[in-house]
Amino acid sequence: MTVRDILMMGDPRLLRVAQPVTTFDTDELHLLISDMLDTMRAVNGAGLAAPQIGVDLQLVIFGSNDRNPRYPDRPIVPPTVLLNPVITPIGDAEEDDWEGCLSVPGLRGVVPRWSKIRYTGFDQYGDAIDRTVDGFHARVVQHECDHLIGKLYPMRVRDFSRFGYTEILFPGIAATEDD
Repeated sequence: MTVRDILMMGDPRLLRVAQPVTTFDTDELHLLISDMLDTMRAVNGAGLAAPQIGVDLQLVIFGSNDRNPRYPDRPIVPPTVLLNPVITPIGDAEEDDWEGCLSVPGLRGVVPRWSKIRYTGFDQYGDAIDRTVDGFHARVVQHECDHLIGKLYPMRVRDFSRFGYTEILFPGIAATEDD
């Protein structure tokens, strides 16, 4: 098990646009994904993007088979490895909801996201992924994919009266932040 250091907001590497993955099903790629999964699980994250551990690739992981202790009331999102993702909104409807981020520890904010999306890309073997999702699943995908274009969720907050420290906003939630 290798848990990698997570870059924090302010690190310029988080602001870069990630490069596409060009080679699939390699030992190096599988090791990176394994490290990302170990890292995400170690901090109870809902997802993790390669740029958050300093790797400049269009690769995100998200979901789990169990309820996330950080989001106990949210539906389970299937575990997914997604490379070179493309997000297409379905309709114009947006939903506002609270988000946190492993790269912005201790804070949460209300972020608008498309309510329903289609995402496409590839898994680690180069097999195509094409899903249409809504709700929390759509929010997690959009959040993680934002990391691939150098955006952190505070850049999307519209109302800073709904942005603050997790321990103040949600006293019952554990101190570890999540994606």
